[in-house]
Amino acid sequence: MGLQPLLTLYLVLPMVIIYALVTWFGLAFVKQMANEKLRSDLELVGRAIRLPVSEALAKNDLTALQSNLESVFSIGRVYGASVFDKEGKLVTFSGVTEKDLSRSNMAELVVQTGEQQDGYRSVEGRDVYSYFLPITDRHGEVSGLLQITRRASDFERSFDKLARLAWLSWAGLVLVTLGILFLGHHRAIGRYVSQLVSSMRRVAQGDHKHRATESGPREIRELINGLNQMLDSITAAEAEISAHRHQEYLLQEQLKEKEKMAAIGQVARGVAHELGAPLTVIDGRAQRLSRQTDDADSLRQLAAVRGQVKRLTRMVQQLLDFSRHQQVQTEKFDITDLVNQAVENLGYEMLIDSCKIDITSSSAQMLIGDPQRLELALINILRNAVQAAQNAVTIHWHQVAESLLIHIEDDGPGLATPQQSEKLLSPFYTTKNQGEGTGLGLTIAAHIIKDHRGELSLGNRKNGGCRVTVRLPLPEHSEHES
Repeated sequence: MGLQPLLTLYLVLPMVIIYALVTWFGLAFVKQMANEKLRSDLELVGRAIRLPVSEALAKNDLTALQSNLESVFSIGRVYGASVFDKEGKLVTFSGVTEKDLSRSNMAELVVQTGEQQDGYRSVEGRDVYSYFLPITDRHGEVSGLLQITRRASDFERSFDKLARLAWLSWAGLVLVTLGILFLGHHRAIGRYVSQLVSSMRRVAQGDHKHRATESGPREIRELINGLNQMLDSITAAEAEISAHRHQEYLLQEQLKEKEKMAAIGQVARGVAHELGAPLTVIDGRAQRLSRQTDDADSLRQLAAVRGQVKRLTRMVQQLLDFSRHQQVQTEKFDITDLVNQAVENLGYEMLIDSCKIDITSSSAQMLIGDPQRLELALINILRNAVQAAQNAVTIHWHQVAESLLIHIEDDGPGLATPQQSEKLLSPFYTTKNQGEGTGLGLTIAAHIIKDHRGELSLGNRKNGGCRVTVRLPLPEHSEHES
């Protein structure tokens, strides 16, 4: 049930009942007072003519009696006046009166007690108010009765009019009370409660950012403030839960990443075990052959073979280091030297005559990190670029704020979709034909760069082809972070 019906039930209804009782008792009191006034008026009239009527009755002067009665009747308030002897027989009258009181208990009581009596009676089918006075002679003996009557309808009409006016006033008072209640409720409470309910509905519909405006009486403001505090607490709890869920997601991703890296470590250890002995044999045979020949071209080729064996050995060792997540061995080096060394080493293992590698930047820029691991990362990136390119691969770098951005671009087909960049950085994902790639090159590069507090990202060039961007912190920023 709403607030207005409750106020009507527990406040207005009792007041209406009280108003009705006050009106009813007031009308009863007025009726009683009117009866007293009616009786008093008739008593005054009766006492005024009782002595002349008594003398005329003693003299048996009917003319005088009739004259006195007519004088009373002419007052206008009197409906009838009559004189009876003490046996109740009618002597004379004026107006409407009873003809015989010989059987009237009230008349008998007046004769016996000598005291006036009054009450409502029926005379010729009409309700009248009768007042009886005893008529005494000079010796104080009751010699007759004086009856004065007044129509009851005169009083009843006045009383009915007064009652209608009273009940109309009661009805008007009830309407005014209801109007004051409803208007006061709306102005003082109702509109603020409606605003509060509207705000609660908005929140229930999902608008959790909505807050109710604090207005209205102190109690309503306290309710609104409590609602807003509750919503703030819920929002903070939801944010905390969301943060926990995000942290849990990150932990799950890290767990997946560790599981992938564990798999990579197993592969790396297997590769190191399988390649270790053959590489040692190849290096030993090449060293022995170099001692048995003086041909310059043969010595150059054998030196190249030994160089590649050393590079493969170093790469296997770096792969093992990477799989064990060793700390970065930091030293200062020039980015130009690093890029040139990576391009040169890439030439030993690939025929890049059909693909030109252009280094368009020549500005010296010192970095801090592990040059051997970063070289491995650049070789893996360049290897993919050369394999995807049609004619050329371009390398350039520039400084942005506290970082150095290295861009490696090719003129190949580029990425099929933006989502492919994330897959290319995942272990064992490759776009090459079966047997041509392991899907570890970019993953190893990304983790090496991440260990150097850097970032690797893939995207397409505007004029076609793929762009790999490596961001590395500059020495001042790197030292500050460490």
